[in-house]
Amino acid sequence: MSKADRPDQPNADSRFNEEKATYAVRGAEAPDLETGMAAIRETLNTLPARPGVYRMQDSRGDVLYVGKAKSLKNRVGSYVQMARLPQRLLRMVAQTRSMTIVTTGSEAEALLLEAQLIKKFRPAYNVLLRDDKSFPFILLREDHDFPRIQKHRGAQRVKGKYFGPFASAGSVNQTLNALQKLFLLRSCTDSFFNNRSRPCLLYQIKRCSAPCVDRIGKQEYAELVEDSRNFLTGKSTEVQQKLGAQMEKAADDLDFEMAALYRDRLKALTFIQGNQAINAAGLPDADIFGLAAKGSTVCIQAFFIRGGQNWGHRSFFPAHTTNVEIEEVFSSFLMQFYDRMPPPKLVLLDRELPDDDLLAEALSTKAEYKVSVSKPQRGDRVKLLKQASRNAEEALDRRLAESSTQAKIMREMVDLLELDAVPDRIEIYDNSHIQGTNMVGGMVVAGPEGFRKSAYRKFNIKNPDTAPGDDFAMMREVLERRFARAQKEDPDREKGEWPDLVLIDGGKGQMSAARDALAEIGVEDVLMIGVSKGPDRNAGRETFHLADGRELNLPMNSPVLFYLQRLRDEAHRFAIGAHRTKRAKSIGHSSLDDVPGIGPARKRAMLLHFGTAAAVKNASLEDLQGAPGVSATVAQKVYDYFHV
Repeated sequence: MSKADRPDQPNADSRFNEEKATYAVRGAEAPDLETGMAAIRETLNTLPARPGVYRMQDSRGDVLYVGKAKSLKNRVGSYVQMARLPQRLLRMVAQTRSMTIVTTGSEAEALLLEAQLIKKFRPAYNVLLRDDKSFPFILLREDHDFPRIQKHRGAQRVKGKYFGPFASAGSVNQTLNALQKLFLLRSCTDSFFNNRSRPCLLYQIKRCSAPCVDRIGKQEYAELVEDSRNFLTGKSTEVQQKLGAQMEKAADDLDFEMAALYRDRLKALTFIQGNQAINAAGLPDADIFGLAAKGSTVCIQAFFIRGGQNWGHRSFFPAHTTNVEIEEVFSSFLMQFYDRMPPPKLVLLDRELPDDDLLAEALSTKAEYKVSVSKPQRGDRVKLLKQASRNAEEALDRRLAESSTQAKIMREMVDLLELDAVPDRIEIYDNSHIQGTNMVGGMVVAGPEGFRKSAYRKFNIKNPDTAPGDDFAMMREVLERRFARAQKEDPDREKGEWPDLVLIDGGKGQMSAARDALAEIGVEDVLMIGVSKGPDRNAGRETFHLADGRELNLPMNSPVLFYLQRLRDEAHRFAIGAHRTKRAKSIGHSSLDDVPGIGPARKRAMLLHFGTAAAVKNASLEDLQGAPGVSATVAQKVYDYFHV
C-alpha cells in the first residue's frame, strides 16, 4: 500500500478502499431490537471473511459505533447472538438501522481506519478520547541563516527540526525559557529580525545573542544551534562538558565576565535536567502509560520521554467507558491518541493487552518505522511504569473528589435557582468592544464535568444597523444567530447541543433583549438567567434576574455564587480575548485592503507614493494613474471604489 492510500493520510476516509465494499441497509425509524437485528442480518448475508471496518448507524444515519474486525463476517455475526450481548450493546443494536462496511488489506489497516473514523464521527457507543487537541512542540527552524527556536502547535509544514511532544504549553514555555538562557538562540520573527538596528531586551537580559545586529557571527551562531540540537536529542552530557571547559578557559584567561556567562548557562542546563518528574536517564524516546479505574471512571496517565528527558505528563479521562472492558478502553485510547501524533519507537504500558502485537503493527505502519508496544517485566522501566500508574490513581482520586464537590454545588444551584434538574449544558454569553469598535460576542459552554472549550463560539457583530456600543442589539444578534442555527441543525434537540440553562452577563435590559431575540425566532422555552454586578460593580454582590422577573442575591460565601461567578468570568475572559484578537488584526488593516484586485505590492506602491490611505482615497484619477506600478485599469478600480 502506498503512503497516499494509508488511512491516516488527509482525506483518506473518503477514498480508503471505500470502492471495494460500501453499502447500507435501510430500515424503520422506530427503535426496536428485532428491527436492528434484521438490518444486521441483511448486511451479514453479503459480508466477506476479510479484515475491515464497520459502522452502525441509526435511522437518521448518525454513526452509533465504529468497529474493526479481522473477519467482518465473524465479527458482525456476533451482534445477532442476542444472549451473548451485554446490555450496552443490546441498546446499540436496538437503534441500528443501517451499516456501512469498508474492507481493508489487513487487520492493522482496519485498526488505523477505525481510530480515524472514531475521531471523525464521535460515536455514542465508542470509547472517546475527549482531550485530543494537538500537543505543543519546540521547533528549531532551518529556513534562515540564523535559525529561530519557537513553540509550535499544529501541522508540521515549516522546514526544521521538531522536538516533542510536550504535555502542555506551560511545560514547553518553561523549557523554551531555559533554552534561551542556555543557547542564546533568537525567538523573534523574521520581520522583527530584519528591521532591528540595535539589540532588543532579550539580549540585555542574556537570553539572545543578538545576531540581528551582528553581535555574533554566523559560524558562532551555528555552533549554538548545533549545541541546542544535541541537547534536545539527548546529548546533554556533551553540552555540559563543553560549557564546563569553556568556563574554565575563560577563568584561566581572567575573562571573568565570560566565565560568569558560561556559569549561568550551566545553571540553566542543570535546571532543565533537574526539573523532571521522573528519572528518564538512559531511556530512549518513549511514551509511558499507566491506567487507573474506579467504577465507570478511567484515568490514563501519559509521560513523554524524549532525548532522555521527561517532557511532561498529562492525565486523560476517556468518555463512554461504562461497562467496557479495561483492555478495550486502553487499546481504543492508544489508537485515537496516535491518530494525529507520531508515535515514538517505544510505547510502555502498565499492563499487557491482548492486541499488543496488532497495536505495534498498526503504529509501525503509520510511522513507517518499527514501534514496540510492551509491558516491561523488570528493571528501571518497571519503576517508571509504577510511577505512571500511581500518578493515574492520584489524578483519578482528585477527579472523583472534584466531581463529588461539583455535583453538590450543582444540586444546590438547582434548589437556589429553582431549576427542574441539574443542567447538562450551560451556555454563558458576554459582549466586548471599545467605544463601539471591533464588536464581538462570546459564548462559553460548561457542564457538570467543567468547561467544554471545544464548544466555545465567538460572534463578530455583522448587522450594519447595530449602533456602535449598543450592547442590547449585540446580544440580540448573537442569540438570534446562535439559536437560528440550532433550530436548523438540531430541530428535535436530540444531539445535546441545546442549552438547559443560559446565563446572560447583564441586568434587566440585557435579559429583555435576549428574551425578545429568542421570541422573534420562536424559541420561548429556553431557561435564561441574567447576572448583573452589584453596587460599585463589587464581585460577591451580584444580582440574579430570574425568568419570572424576580431578583435573587446569594450569600457572599455561597459555593453556588462562586461557581456562577466563575462561569461569568470565563465568558468575560473569552469575549475580551476575541475582541483583542479582532482589534489586533484591525490595527494593520487599511481601506486599500478592501479594494478588489489590489494586492500587497500595489498597496505598498500607492502608500509609498501618496503617503497615507486617506490620500489615496482623495486622489484624482490622473494622480492615481501617475503612481508607479499602477496601471490605468487598476487606477480606475481604485477611483471607482472610493468615488462611485
